Amino acid sequence: MKKTLRSAAALVCTLAGATAAQAQTNVQIYGIVDSGIAHLTNVNSAGDAITKVPTLTSSFPSRVGFRGTEDLGNGLQAFFVLENGFSVDTGVQQQGGRLFGRQANVGIKGAWGTLTIGRQQNMTYISGLKTDVLGPHLFAIGSIDPYLPNARSDNAIGYMGNFNGLVLGATWSFGRDGSAAGGPAATNCAGEVGGDSKACRQITGLIGYETRAWGLNASWDQLRGNTGAAAGLTSSINTDVRKTANGYLMLGATKLGAGVIARETNANPATGFSESNLYYFGASHPFGAFVLDGQIARRDTKSSNNDVDMLVARLTYAMSKRTFVYSAIGRMDNDGASAVALDAGGTVGAGLTQNGVMVGLRHHF
Repeated sequence: MKKTLRSAAALVCTLAGATAAQAQTNVQIYGIVDSGIAHLTNVNSAGDAITKVPTLTSSFPSRVGFRGTEDLGNGLQAFFVLENGFSVDTGVQQQGGRLFGRQANVGIKGAWGTLTIGRQQNMTYISGLKTDVLGPHLFAIGSIDPYLPNARSDNAIGYMGNFNGLVLGATWSFGRDGSAAGGPAATNCAGEVGGDSKACRQITGLIGYETRAWGLNASWDQLRGNTGAAAGLTSSINTDVRKTANGYLMLGATKLGAGVIARETNANPATGFSESNLYYFGASHPFGAFVLDGQIARRDTKSSNNDVDMLVARLTYAMSKRTFVYSAIGRMDNDGASAVALDAGGTVGAGLTQNGVMVGLRHHF
C-alpha cells in the first residue's frame, strides 16, 4: 500500500512538473548595436563642418530587449516586451532617460488580434514600417519630423488585428509622455489629471490592406496638451494632429515605398497654428550581399516658404547574417528660415544646404 501511495505521489509530482514546464514563459534576449562616423557641412550660420559619432541613431537605433511568451491554450498567448534604447557613443539611455523607453508592455493575442497595455509603438510608427525604406536612419524623414521615429505612447492601451490582409489598429493613451527630459521623445505630458479627462490624451488609429506584392494604409494621430507640455501644447484644448497615407509595391526583389504626412498644430498663442505636408518616395533593391536604398522627401509648410527637400542614398553590405557595414550620402536643402539638419538631432545654419556622408557597422544579436 505504501509503495502504491509513493508511486501515485511520484506520478502526481511528475504531471505537475510537466504542467508547470508547459506553462513556463519563453524569454528571448535580442538587440542591435549600431554606430558609425558622420561628416556634415554647414552645421552653423558660419558654414563650419563637423565630423562626429552620431548620438541618436546610425542606420538603426541601438537597443537591447527582452521578449517573453506563454501559451495559454485555446489559441491564446500571453506576452511581454521590455526594450531599452541606448547611445553607443556614450552608453546613455535614450527615449528621455527611460529604462525601457522603446517598449514596455504586456498583452494577450489570439485569432482576433493583439491587445497591449503599457508604453508602446502607436499607429503613426506602425504606418511607416513597410513603406519608409530608410526607416530610423540618421539621414531620413525622421530628421524632418522627429516625432516619426519616436511615435510611442505612455499609459496606453493598444489593439492590432490582421484579417486576411485587412489591417486594423488603434491606441488610446491616458497620458502620452511621462518624461520631462526634453526632445521629441520626452515632452512632459503625463496626463491623468483629475477634472480634465482630455489632458495629455492621445488617440491613434490605422486601417490598411497588406499582401506580399503591395500594401496601402492610412493613419490618424491626435496629441493633446497640458500645463507645462512642450511644443506649445500647454492646454488640453491644444492639439497636434498627423494624418498619413502610405503604400508599398514589390517589383520582383525591388521595393517601392511612398507616403504623405499631413500635420496640423493648434498650439498656444505664442506658438500658434501651423500646417505642413511631408511627402516621401523611396526604393530598395538587394543584389548579392548588398542592399541599395534611396529616398527623396519634401516638406511643404503652408503660409510660409520655410520648406525643405531631402535626398539620401545608402549602401549596406552583409558580412554575415548578423553583421553589416554601410555607407550613406545625403543632402538637405533649407528654404527661407528653415533650419532642418540632415542628421537626426543635429544642427544647420538657417536657410543653408547641408551635405553629409557616413560609414558604420551594425551587429544584431
